[in-house]
Amino acid sequence: MSRFVLITPSSEFEQKVRLAVAGGLHGEVKGLPASVLTSEAHEILEQLSPERPEVLIFGPGLPVEDALRLATVFDVQFPEVSLILVHDSQPDVVLQAMRAGVRDVLSPLADVASIRTQLEHACQAFASRRRNDFGQHQGQQENGLVIGVLSPKGGVGKTTIATNVAVGLGKLAPMSVVIVDLDLQFGDVATGLYLNPEYSVLDAVSGSATQDSMVLKAFLTVHRAGIYALCAPRNPADADRISTEQITQLLKQLAAEFRYVVVDTGPGLNEHSVAALEQCTDAIWVTGMDVPSVRGLRTGLDLLGRLNLLPESRHVVLNFADSKTGLSVQDVEATLGAPVDISVPRSRGISLATNRGIPLLQENVRDPATKNLRGLVQRFDHQWRAKSQRKMHRRVVV
Repeated sequence: MSRFVLITPSSEFEQKVRLAVAGGLHGEVKGLPASVLTSEAHEILEQLSPERPEVLIFGPGLPVEDALRLATVFDVQFPEVSLILVHDSQPDVVLQAMRAGVRDVLSPLADVASIRTQLEHACQAFASRRRNDFGQHQGQQENGLVIGVLSPKGGVGKTTIATNVAVGLGKLAPMSVVIVDLDLQFGDVATGLYLNPEYSVLDAVSGSATQDSMVLKAFLTVHRAGIYALCAPRNPADADRISTEQITQLLKQLAAEFRYVVVDTGPGLNEHSVAALEQCTDAIWVTGMDVPSVRGLRTGLDLLGRLNLLPESRHVVLNFADSKTGLSVQDVEATLGAPVDISVPRSRGISLATNRGIPLLQENVRDPATKNLRGLVQRFDHQWRAKSQRKMHRRVVV
């Protein structure tokens, strides 16, 4: 079976791919000439073995426009196939490739070892999508995690936490993460990710987008960290045009399409936040290291507990942790009546990253907060959860 299909006029790059596969990957490489770019996707598959390939590689020397046109067709008709584009990492090309469904962009100068690693990742992604498809066909559709980031009080760094979680998850599951800004009046996700989105939540909950996931995806903004973003409307008045029912439908659609949906809610517990919370599998509760924030969170948790609106998986984040504030982590836990899962120290690096619109985890900055933010992201890794879920939140602080 030809697990790998390579389209390229470059015999030198083809040789490197064959060496990479022969060095530890099972399967064969099927080489196709550049002329097949003018063919339909099903015509290409007819030239291959009865089983579909796992990875389709658009090698060097191909017209980018033609390659991405065919990639788009493959992504729609055969979404389980992993698509790789070999091209220089120019930001505009990378964004176009992501929109076309390409999973990875590989340098033409990559050595055999790097190619082998990239192909391994592509095969793993293919296997994961096949498992999901099988589960759906068996009537056991597995939706993605919906992770709400919430706080009753503003000014605790909630959006900073949300954007870092989304970017960190993007490294675990490239192009399988979307962050949604549900602070519909004054959301800052676009600023936090240095985006200038053409569309917003209002577009995504209107018209045919509510019925067609392909249309919905057209309203998402691609971020260079390998994630999607759905940002708040530019006009704060547009928040009144979005109903809680539309929010519910939106999150259900996104959870069916993405492995992770990160929801940055507005401060407090408004109707949009409560609607989102009802769809969340996980909630990240963010508090600052000050008495009003901690007490506000305790009141909010008590209220939601009485309303039976608390997701089963809870993650308490103490942001701006600083021993000089007069409070300790133990004081915070005693007030909340729950353990603090992650403490993110007050950090100059976070402040600089926020002002630049580049989340700390995007560039792997060496900073005291980096390790703790990675620890928060790890809590949503399925392998980590399988090992640790039973131990989570067993302790009650009194």
